[in-house]
Amino acid sequence: MVVWDENPPNMPPPIVVLSLIIINTIVFIYTFIIAPLNGYSPTLIIENLGLVPLDILTGHKLYTILTSMFLHASLTHILGNMLYLYVFGDNVEAALGRKNFIILYFASGIGATIFHLTSNVIISPGAALNSLASTGVTPWEIPAVGASGAISGVLAAYLLLFPTAEIKMVTFIGWLPVFLRLPASVYILIWFIFQLVYAIVTLGLGVSAGIAFWAHIGGFISGLALTPRLVNKDRLRYLYLRFIY
Repeated sequence: MVVWDENPPNMPPPIVVLSLIIINTIVFIYTFIIAPLNGYSPTLIIENLGLVPLDILTGHKLYTILTSMFLHASLTHILGNMLYLYVFGDNVEAALGRKNFIILYFASGIGATIFHLTSNVIISPGAALNSLASTGVTPWEIPAVGASGAISGVLAAYLLLFPTAEIKMVTFIGWLPVFLRLPASVYILIWFIFQLVYAIVTLGLGVSAGIAFWAHIGGFISGLALTPRLVNKDRLRYLYLRFIY
C-alpha cells in the first residue's frame, strides 16, 4: 500500500525529516552492502546494535535504545518506515518546529522501548515457550530494530494536529489497483486498532510476525501525550489557514 497526503502551499522544507531519512538510508546501505563487503555480517550488526530486551533489563548496552532506531531488517522494512516518516512527518515538523519535532521523535522512540520491554516482562510463560519453540530463542533475546516506534509517535501527532487532512492511498486486489481517500483520523485510528489487536495476540499467544507491536503502541501513546506540550500554536494556525481540505 502506498500512502500520501496533501500539503499546504509554501510549507517550509522538512529538514529534520529529510535528515532522518538520509541517516536511516545510509545506515541501511552500510549494514547490507558496505559491511558485508568488508567481512561484517548484517546479522552481527543487528545483534550488536539492535535492542535486546534482556540486555536493557540487566543494564547492559543501553546505547542500543538509540542505535536500534536507525537499523532496519530488510528493504521493505526501511521503505515502509521512511514512506510513513516522509508522508506524516513533514506536516508535524512544520507544526512543531524542528527542535520540538526532534524531541517528539526520540521521546516516542524511548516510549516505544519502554512498552516493548514491559511486554517482554509480562508475557505469559506459555507465550514465551511458544516463541522459543518457533524461533529457537525467547522474546528477551530477540533484537528489536527500526524507526517505527518513533514514527508511531509522529502518526499520533498527525492525528491530533491534522485529523481532517485527506490521506490518499493505492492498494491492490490481485493485480487491480484500488485508489482510496480517507480522513487522517480514520486512517490512523484503523492503523492503531490493527497494531493493538496484533499486540494483544502476540502477548497472549507468543505468535509473532517479527514485528514489535507493543513498541508501536508505546510510540503512539507517547506521541499523544507529548504533542499538546510541543505544538507551536502560531505555526499550526498558519498551516490551517493554508490547508485546503
